[in-house]
Amino acid sequence: MPRPPLSTAGLWLALALTTAPALADEATPAVTVAAASIQPLMQVVPVSGSLVARNEVLVFPHSGGFAITELAAEVGDSVTAGETVARLDDRTLRLRVTQAEAVLANARAGLAQAESQVNATSAQLRQANQVQERLRSLRASGTATQSALDEAETAQLGAAASAQSALDGVQAARAALQQAQASLDVAQLDYANARITSPVAGVVSARNGQIGAIASTGGEPIYRIIEEGTVEAVAEVIETELVLLSPGDPASLQIAGLPPVTGQVRLVAPTVSATTRLGEVRIALEGREGLRPGLYVGGQIIAEDRQGLAVPVSAVLRDARGAYVLRLGEGDTLERRGVETGIAWDGWQEVTSGLAEGDEVVSRAGAFFGEGDVVRPIRAEGQSGTETTTSTGADQ
Repeated sequence: MPRPPLSTAGLWLALALTTAPALADEATPAVTVAAASIQPLMQVVPVSGSLVARNEVLVFPHSGGFAITELAAEVGDSVTAGETVARLDDRTLRLRVTQAEAVLANARAGLAQAESQVNATSAQLRQANQVQERLRSLRASGTATQSALDEAETAQLGAAASAQSALDGVQAARAALQQAQASLDVAQLDYANARITSPVAGVVSARNGQIGAIASTGGEPIYRIIEEGTVEAVAEVIETELVLLSPGDPASLQIAGLPPVTGQVRLVAPTVSATTRLGEVRIALEGREGLRPGLYVGGQIIAEDRQGLAVPVSAVLRDARGAYVLRLGEGDTLERRGVETGIAWDGWQEVTSGLAEGDEVVSRAGAFFGEGDVVRPIRAEGQSGTETTTSTGADQ
């Protein structure tokens, strides 16, 4: 083969020198990198449960054993505090009031008689005292016999006993009067309670009473009333997520057959079931028509909503030494950097320590690389650098 001319050899040498760096660059593995940046972060707890009445009031008759004669409210009716919702047969109760009034009048007459007896015995006692004193004086002067004095003293003792008995009788009469007054008060209260009223304002959720039925102070109530008509969601949350919640946390809920509803956590149960490992959460809802106890509720509670330093979730690796990332250092050399993590949300992992904003890390296929590897970084659009092509090689 004839030798090429000198000029041709020079061209071959120049071509080799210019393509060598490109070939070396192509031999360096390409890897996608991302910069640590401030991202919106949220921590949500999924919940499911049912709607319940916040406070359910039970309406019972105060006096049992009487027939129901009227039911004035239906299920779904709004009632006010003190409004009449039912009536009992009050004929017997009215007679009891009349009877108690008669007993009270008798007790008052008895007290008046006892007080008159006190006045009479008091007068007799004063007279006996005067006779006794006079006979003592006469006996001292020798003009009265001892037997006459003895009789006067005996009469005085009897008058004193009668006066004391009369006073005791007054006390007994006053006690009887008080008892009669109390009996009348009870009879009047029972008579008034024949008109059954709603103790609170709210919405009737159940009516168990029937006209003609004998009312009972036990068993099923005549009515169930949702106080103020307030309905809330109750859900059970696993113990590991229950500790993340606190009163005031916002919630977004879906209720069967209704548009989305927002609310806030009102109560987090202080205990957890030892059997199910679940704890109860109650969520106060915004005012909305159509909220009925028993409807299914699903949704989420936002336990955290903040901004923080984050990297793609795939950038954080873990081994026996803990969580770490591969940070892009000088000369495109990778260095291991231990990190502490926080919330993971929407493809981003919060980094609470170990990185600074702007630090670039391997965001994909980091498990194929190690500390000290030299790579060819490929950055997504909008980040520093000029390369925006799809990564190849180990990154793929």
